[in-house]
Amino acid sequence: MSSLDKDLELTKKYDKDYCLQVFAPLNVAFNKGKGVYLYDTDGRKYMDMIGGIAVNSLGHGNRELVRAVSNQAANLIHCSNYYYIPGRSELAYKLCRLSFADKVFFSNSGAEANEAAIKLARGYFYYKGQNRYEIITANMSFHGRTMGTIAATGQEKFRKAFAPNVPGFKYVDFNDIEQLEAAVSESTAAVMLELIQGESGVHPADRDYIRAVRKLCSEKGILLIIDEVQTGVGRTGRLFAYENYNVTPDIMTLAKGLGGGVPIGATLCTNKVAEGFKVGDHGSTFGGNPLAMAAGNCVIDQIMEKDILNNVGQVSGVIFDQLKALKDKYPVITSVRGMGLLIGIEFDGTVSSAGMKEALFSKGFLVSAIGKSTIRIAPPLIISKAEASKFCKALGDILKSQKKRPLQLSAAMGSESAEQEKQIKEEITKETGITISSTDDNEIE
Repeated sequence: MSSLDKDLELTKKYDKDYCLQVFAPLNVAFNKGKGVYLYDTDGRKYMDMIGGIAVNSLGHGNRELVRAVSNQAANLIHCSNYYYIPGRSELAYKLCRLSFADKVFFSNSGAEANEAAIKLARGYFYYKGQNRYEIITANMSFHGRTMGTIAATGQEKFRKAFAPNVPGFKYVDFNDIEQLEAAVSESTAAVMLELIQGESGVHPADRDYIRAVRKLCSEKGILLIIDEVQTGVGRTGRLFAYENYNVTPDIMTLAKGLGGGVPIGATLCTNKVAEGFKVGDHGSTFGGNPLAMAAGNCVIDQIMEKDILNNVGQVSGVIFDQLKALKDKYPVITSVRGMGLLIGIEFDGTVSSAGMKEALFSKGFLVSAIGKSTIRIAPPLIISKAEASKFCKALGDILKSQKKRPLQLSAAMGSESAEQEKQIKEEITKETGITISSTDDNEIE
């Protein structure tokens, strides 16, 4: 344990003094987790309905995962890719047997997995002697924080400060096949899409759209890259989200839930596409290391052997039913959308995502705020129906008892002066005891 594990104030001070200030954390630090719950430095219990942003697929403190990682750490934490790594070979075998893929490259994060996918697509056409390099992605997409993946991300706010951006990317509206068809040129190498745009508010792709994209790519000889960093490894109720659409990608990326909390990334592809990398074209010092592979193998084994996918489907049904009932009862909820255990709840202009996030936090529930009006939940895949119902009840209690205030924060969203915003927040805190922090449109990985 860290020497700061029970000292929140010193943790905050050291963070401010010594860490780059790129995050806006809530006033809490956790030092223990069990199942779907986290415990803070004062011992208070919170239901983790965001699951480390879709990372803690098996929950916290999973015995088998802890044992697998601990045993591997005791034997061998790291071994370079100069040598064969048994755990890497084993996890690659499992992922290929369970998916469309023939080959896998392991890295350490979703951004790295997506970087490899972009590079692989360009390499594929280079070795075919074709000058095809453009990647078409969707507006409001999110593919990572590296220079390559912010260029792939269809949101200018992530790219603007870091210009000049990596060239060779085009952006079209999500779910608009006509725009995509018009954007295709002789230089198009790949179309890169998320099946659910998680970071822009949990917007699923239309099934007909994805099928049309697959058809277009096949006809034009374009590679289809599916970014399943957030949706893969059981999140939607199938092992991979593409299975819900009855399409097969050429390249798929995974991360987040694959390691159950241990950093990992994976880029999967067909044998044909694998020709885009020759020996020495790509690599990673830590990718495929024994520790991460032990975690990945354990996660895949548990998901496939413990009926976890069925649990996702059943609990998802309970959550959607209860949220839709709340939507019918409280018109401030304008939309409930998503798939499996990746769900977005959108509110009208009288309810801010920041206000709702803090209200739920005060009741012991952790969620993510996206933009001004949507909260996202992505709990561990092992959450029970009873636990899910507790969250829905808490949300209902907030809507019932606080109808418009303290959640009426439209003035705090930039439509009023800073002084008026401050006054509104102080009134809310006085009335409810809930402290409203500044809205963070960028509460993402």
